[in-house]
Amino acid sequence: MQKITIAVDGYSSCGKSTTAKKVAKKLGYSYIDTGAMYRSVTLYFHEHHVTLTNDKEIEKALENIHIEFRHNPNDGRNETFLNGLNVEDEIRKLYIANQVSEVSAIAAVRHAMVAQQRRMGKKKGVVMDGRDIGTVVFPDAELKIFMTADPIIRANRRQIELAERGDLVDLEDIIENIKKRDLIDTTRKESPLRKADDAIEVDTSFMTLDGQVEVVCGLAEEALARAVKKATS
Repeated sequence: MQKITIAVDGYSSCGKSTTAKKVAKKLGYSYIDTGAMYRSVTLYFHEHHVTLTNDKEIEKALENIHIEFRHNPNDGRNETFLNGLNVEDEIRKLYIANQVSEVSAIAAVRHAMVAQQRRMGKKKGVVMDGRDIGTVVFPDAELKIFMTADPIIRANRRQIELAERGDLVDLEDIIENIKKRDLIDTTRKESPLRKADDAIEVDTSFMTLDGQVEVVCGLAEEALARAVKKATS
């Protein structure tokens, strides 16, 4: 059966990861959370006091970072493991969110993660979300989605997500974090966040999660039909 690559890019807290996970499950595809990969690198740098301006320290650290995703049969979640340790909850905390855009803007970090992401997705049948999937990692993806949403709505969603993890954070702090990340993500020199020319924009401001999944799955069916037609013509 022919499968396609689905790239989901966009701003933080637009529902990218949750939607991508559910779409992958519905289609029987693999899901790769690239944001978790950059958060894991950020956690490693933080714990090992890596200086972000020291190229040698960064390169040495990257050689010691191994990231993988494992399925948790108890709750059905895909969890992130950094060098064999489950870091799924730790990498979602605000102190990591405050540092991740700066870390992910480093060229060496992006090159290392993009290489891993391409290896993970080379067989197709994958849904991958991040900031540069449709523009850099898989520019030939059969379906590219670009998600956006109102910043205040994004901040509210993020606050609820953090609270569900037991991390109570003031809304104003989250808004500032989102503004900072948006600025860094869209203006960085290496793989800035931008909508690919052939990406379909989906504004999730007033969409339910089920609505988001329905829209993307519908677009995936159309993209798959085009891919099949192209392959058989």
